[in-house]
Amino acid sequence: MRKMIWGAALSGAFAAFALAGTAQAAEPKFTPGPCAGDYSGVANKIQCGTLVVDETRGGPSTRRVALPVTIVKASAPKPGAVPVIFLHGGPGGGVVENLGRSLRGVSGRELIAIDQDWIYFDQRGGGVASPILDCGEAALNDAGPLSDAAAQQLIACAQRLKASGVDLSRYNAEEVVKDIQDLRKTLGLKQVDLFGVSYGTRIALAVVKHDPSGVRAVVLDSPWTPEAKWAQGGPEMISDAVKVIFKRCAEDAACNARYPHPGADLDGVAVKLLAGPVVQDGQTYTADLLGGFLMDAAYSGPDARALPATAAKFAAGDLSALDGARAGAGYREAQFFTHLCKEELPFESREATRKGAQRDPISRLAERSFDRLFQVCQAYPVGAPDPVEAQPVSSPIPTLFLAAEIDPGCPPAVAKAAVGRFPRGQLSIIPNTTHGVSRGSACARKMIRGFLADPTAPIDQSCLHPEHDRFVFDLD
Repeated sequence: MRKMIWGAALSGAFAAFALAGTAQAAEPKFTPGPCAGDYSGVANKIQCGTLVVDETRGGPSTRRVALPVTIVKASAPKPGAVPVIFLHGGPGGGVVENLGRSLRGVSGRELIAIDQDWIYFDQRGGGVASPILDCGEAALNDAGPLSDAAAQQLIACAQRLKASGVDLSRYNAEEVVKDIQDLRKTLGLKQVDLFGVSYGTRIALAVVKHDPSGVRAVVLDSPWTPEAKWAQGGPEMISDAVKVIFKRCAEDAACNARYPHPGADLDGVAVKLLAGPVVQDGQTYTADLLGGFLMDAAYSGPDARALPATAAKFAAGDLSALDGARAGAGYREAQFFTHLCKEELPFESREATRKGAQRDPISRLAERSFDRLFQVCQAYPVGAPDPVEAQPVSSPIPTLFLAAEIDPGCPPAVAKAAVGRFPRGQLSIIPNTTHGVSRGSACARKMIRGFLADPTAPIDQSCLHPEHDRFVFDLD
């Protein structure tokens, strides 16, 4: 799972170029061209272009998919260094349009394109690729549609895209693997490293499973594996992450003095909303909205650090912090569902999801939203599921697993369970941090740099102390 991190459609001309089609299927082609996004103030040389491939490989359709590509050239190239292909999260995320901002940030300067070129692209259906599988501003995040109206909007979107001719069965991990290999080949790259973040790790593992040609090493930041369950156990994962945050508050003298009972505060509000919606200042607040808010808050470092204070505001009757959850997570929503409905939900139990959600008030908040995932998937014609998509992956490729201690979507247990199947796999669970550790941890970035320099050497985790000795709360 999954949160979109590190990350307006391109021009109509770009879309027309992508979808024009010809009399027969065409070979993949990379064409240099203008960049999406603002790269002012970035020291590295930037090269951009578009990868165009068939939407349906080997079929009669002549529709094309256009994927925007950005290549960030190394500032101090190392002889013989292979490039890194970055795989963004979501599903339904993107990266190229906002990449310049990441490159200008501290995390970008400490990690990206120092002695290796880094290659970014928006996966088919997401970001500013063409076609974009977008449904508008739907109230959706990783916990599912946050209202019945949002679910109906997402169902109508699937019907609209299908009527427009989009083959929704071709927007999934296995197809993205083929896009990655086509990108590698069209750029003339014999070897690459893969760097996946969040659901991008699921894509990286699909490459390892389906076609690892040319892959030298893999970095998985906040790993999500094929055998992990998205909806089944999802409500409990939110609750578990919130409990870890509140446990850290109890262990912190200043936080505990200021907010001595955040768990009870939040449970009280949860029970109230589970009994029915609350109207406040003309706004309606629901259990679904609070559940979705908690998923995103536990994902995010700033929101997690503020969660005890937020719980106190909720208990005092101020629910306004929930307003931001109404717009959802900014996904390309239909691309989110083409993945989930093909490679996640078919292998999970709707009844088990409902049953597990009854564990405590916080998990109960997300019961209905997770259940709506199954409902919406019934409307998405993604093709028959392949059981191989739910099977664990093993590989001799050197692979670094980096998991955050606090993560409601990609909990560290997922990485712990997977690393043993990788003879040259290494694992570091970064304490007192949240989803997307390469962004929030200088120590994690140092480990990644060391691993990419020599994937066979043991990673040096000594930098975890003192950087990650405590979780720093926002007490304002």
